[in-house]
Amino acid sequence: KNTTREQREKIVRDSLGYDDIGCESEDGYDMYKPYIDGEMEISEITQNYRASYVSYALDNPRNGKCRL
Repeated sequence: KNTTREQREKIVRDSLGYDDIGCESEDGYDMYKPYIDGEMEISEITQNYRASYVSYALDNPRNGKCRL
């Protein structure tokens, strides 16, 4: 909440490594849109993602098999 929208957008782009590889892709960017818009903190987004991932994993067991 102490940052501007532009600063938050730069934080996300830097964290995703877009500047390092010269990537114009938006992969993963949408997930952090609520943070960029000042609606949520990154920790809240991460917590929501973890909760949905764990929920999906519990609802879709793979019998202990790795996808690799």
